[in-house]
Amino acid sequence: MKQYLDLVTDVLAEGQHKPNRTGVDTVSAFSQHYEIDLDSGFPLLTTKDLSGFRWNSLIHEFVWYLSGEEHIRTLREETGIWNAWADDEGRLDTAYGRFWRRFPVPEEGLPGEAWPEDDHRWMNDDERTFDQIQYVVDQLRENPTSRRLVVNAWHPANAAVSTLPPCHYSFVFNVQGDRLNLHLTQRSGDVALGIPFNIAAYSLLLTAVAQRTGFEPGTFAHTVVDAHVYCGEGERGAWYADHLSELQSRLADVSDRSDYLDVRDWVVAAAPDEPEDAEDYDHVPGLLEQCSRTPRERPTIEVAEKPLDELTYDDIRLREYDPADGIRFAVAE
Repeated sequence: MKQYLDLVTDVLAEGQHKPNRTGVDTVSAFSQHYEIDLDSGFPLLTTKDLSGFRWNSLIHEFVWYLSGEEHIRTLREETGIWNAWADDEGRLDTAYGRFWRRFPVPEEGLPGEAWPEDDHRWMNDDERTFDQIQYVVDQLRENPTSRRLVVNAWHPANAAVSTLPPCHYSFVFNVQGDRLNLHLTQRSGDVALGIPFNIAAYSLLLTAVAQRTGFEPGTFAHTVVDAHVYCGEGERGAWYADHLSELQSRLADVSDRSDYLDVRDWVVAAAPDEPEDAEDYDHVPGLLEQCSRTPRERPTIEVAEKPLDELTYDDIRLREYDPADGIRFAVAE
C-alpha cells in the first residue's frame, strides 16, 4: 500500500535520532498524516505477510476492544500481545476498549458542568460509565450530520499513572454523502509493527460501523504525532545518531524501488552488529526491504451481520490476501 510506504520513507527521510523510555533508539518524525480510501479494498499490508498468528492477534484484539473488558484473561488464550503490560491476574491499566464502552462519568463534577443521569440511554446500568461506541452508532442512525461523533480513550489522570497510556487515543466518525469516514489521532506510532495493525483495526471498525448504520465505508485518515522507526539499542542505536544524515542522503538519491535494497545493504554492512540478545530491534533494514517491494492488490473483508457486541473471531473473514514474505521485527517494550 503506497500510503504506508510513503510514511516509512517520510519518517526516515525527515526524522531525527531520538532515544526513548524503551532503551531502543528511534528515528522520529513529527505529525505525519495520510489517508486511505477503502473503495480500493481492505488496507492490510501486502509488502509483508500479516496473516497467520498476526491476523489472529489483530482480530482477537479487535473483538476484545469492543467487549469493553479491562482484563486480558480471555485475550491471552489466543495471543500474547498484551502480556507484557498486564498484572499477574490479567488486569490491564491501559484503557482502549474499556473507555470505548465504559468511559467513567463523575458523580458530581465541577460547578457548571453537565453530566448524564444514571438512567440516561448511553449510561451502563451497573456502573457510572458511558458507552461511546453505542452513542456513535445511534447518532449515525438518528443524526448522521453530527460533527460530535468522537470516541476518546484518553483520561489524563489514568494516563499519568498507567503502565502504557493509549497510543491511538481518539477517533472521530464523519459522514460525507453516503460514505462514512474515520479519522484516528495517535500520540505515538511504531511504524514497523504498530501502525500496520492500527490501519487494519480501524479500517475494520469503520467497515463494521458503516455496515450497521447504512453507509458505505469511506476514508480512513490517520494522524501520528510521533511517528518513529526503532533503530536498535546500544552501539547499534547510537550509530544512527552519527550516520542519519548519510542515510537520508542515500534515500534522497533513490530513483527506483530496487535502490532501497542498496541502502539496506549499506546499513547492514556499515552499522555495528546488534547484540545477540537484542536482534531485530533495528527495524530500518526490514522497512527498506518493504519499500523495495511493489504493493499487491488489496484483499477484501467480510463482517457478519450481527451486533458489534456479539462479534467473534469467526465472524470476520479475510479474502484474496496475497502478501509478500514476512519480515521479522522485535517489539521494544
